[in-house]
Amino acid sequence: MPNTTYRLMPSTRFIGRHVSWPAMIRRLKPNAYFGPAGALPLGDVGCPSVITVHDLAIYRNRRWFPGGQPLSTRFVVPRSVLRADVVIAVSESTARDIVEFFEIDRRRIEVVPHGVSRRFRPLATDELEDARARLGVPERYILFVGTVEPRKNLETLLDAWVLMRDRPDLVVVGSWGWRYDTIRTKMERLGPRLHHLESVDPEELPAIYNLARALAHPAWYEGFGLPPLEAMACGTPVVVADTSSLPEVVGDAGMVVPAGDVEAWRKALERVLDDTDLAADLRHRGILRAAQFSWERAGRLTWRAIDDAMGRVVP
Repeated sequence: MPNTTYRLMPSTRFIGRHVSWPAMIRRLKPNAYFGPAGALPLGDVGCPSVITVHDLAIYRNRRWFPGGQPLSTRFVVPRSVLRADVVIAVSESTARDIVEFFEIDRRRIEVVPHGVSRRFRPLATDELEDARARLGVPERYILFVGTVEPRKNLETLLDAWVLMRDRPDLVVVGSWGWRYDTIRTKMERLGPRLHHLESVDPEELPAIYNLARALAHPAWYEGFGLPPLEAMACGTPVVVADTSSLPEVVGDAGMVVPAGDVEAWRKALERVLDDTDLAADLRHRGILRAAQFSWERAGRLTWRAIDDAMGRVVP
């Protein structure tokens, strides 16, 4: 922003952020402190503060996550949300969760949706053929993008995919996360038409989206959900779960399916693959929907929230 100076705090371990940073920030005497990762230092920063909360999945269901995070989840995050002058939520769904879990005044929350990079766009045919040869992806596939962990609900997609008639290949893009043993065993049994790309250059993702017949995103919970937005920007039809922020992100530009209903997922994916008119309509709607999200807009709204915090006192 014009006439604005910012300082980045030095990288440090978890404890250092809470022991060292507060005094450093007070010495700088800033007009505001912005915590983009959803937390404030535990000590007083001496100025108005804004944090961005990306998701609260661990409060929705702790079994989705590994143990060992009690200090952050039980103390740092709740205290940060209660102390911040303005809390940014990345979706209306996340804003509702903040109110539910921490009982703060909704008027202290500003919703600032994520944007989508301009590199996610429909690509030319020659670019796509070069990418297919380079990446070795199949001619016809459904795509899943996300860490392999319980919250992403990949198991429902695997079960639905197995039941599909004339099924295409399935490409899973994402690293192993945690508590994935059951999912990994199932994936290993499903044969060569299931392709797991554990490590992908981010620059290749637009082509992977473009080449897919559809993106399936069955997650139990997302604070926002970037893969459906990126897929829509590329003109790829999306099918998402009816959970948390996902219906909010796709609007009327994607198919919305009950998260754990295997048969509903089978039918929805078959419709997208078999009905060319539906697929074309979803492509068109998706591109228009994705155009409503930009990082420039997210930046403007974030700055407005910081400006608001400088004139606001937490009740």
